[in-house]
Amino acid sequence: MNNAPIGVFDSGMGGLTVLRALAERLPSESLVYLGDTARLPYGTKSSDTVRRYAIQASRALVARGVKMIVIACNTASVSLAAVQDALAPLPVVGVIEPGAAAAISAAPAGPIAVIATEGTVRNGAYVSAILARAPDMTIMQQACPLFVPIAEEGLIDGPIAEGIAHRYLDPLLSAIPKPKCLLLGCTHYPVLKRTIARIAPEVTLVDSAMTTADAVVSLLRESGLAKADGDRTLRFLVTDAPDRFARIGENFFGQPIDPGAVELIDLQ
Repeated sequence: MNNAPIGVFDSGMGGLTVLRALAERLPSESLVYLGDTARLPYGTKSSDTVRRYAIQASRALVARGVKMIVIACNTASVSLAAVQDALAPLPVVGVIEPGAAAAISAAPAGPIAVIATEGTVRNGAYVSAILARAPDMTIMQQACPLFVPIAEEGLIDGPIAEGIAHRYLDPLLSAIPKPKCLLLGCTHYPVLKRTIARIAPEVTLVDSAMTTADAVVSLLRESGLAKADGDRTLRFLVTDAPDRFARIGENFFGQPIDPGAVELIDLQ
């Protein structure tokens, strides 16, 4: 199993920021990424539907011989326990728990501000995860729905990105007490990190993509599943629009994606 790939899935292409972090931290590990582009976004779906989609995507990756599943989607990570039960004993990692733990480490006395999609803010997943570890923590939340489309259009810098960021972040930054940590609670948001850092220079930014990669590295070592060395393979699976995925995915993965390397599959 050590030479088997790690499976990563998201509702679309935001999870490519997690894949990028994994590729950087684990240069020998083979990776298979699945973007459920036919059914995005997950954030507008019911909990039962998201749970079903998450299990379907995970099983599609298991069918390709993966040794671990990474749920690179904040909305789907709420279904972490259901996926773990469905795939046991295969290790499954989500993005919420590592992000919550890293935010507390960055600002142990708080306050912590969480920026995320409307669905993630509504279900309070990060709030629950943070309070489970630090019951007295002061937490603020802000939905930033326009961050996703501007990230996908590549508008990650300049006046448009800064104007939208000011609209969402200024109320948080003017709060008393001011947040000490800003948790990027959506896998699309790391590509906007430079813009966010300019607007909030005194606040520690916690990137859920990097913290998830750190959790995967630790779990591989603990479970004895780490690949020692050698070349790796990188595969992409999508449920719709492979050409669009390859074109826009470059913004998140940080390097070109060959459209010929993107396989179209049907989860149904």
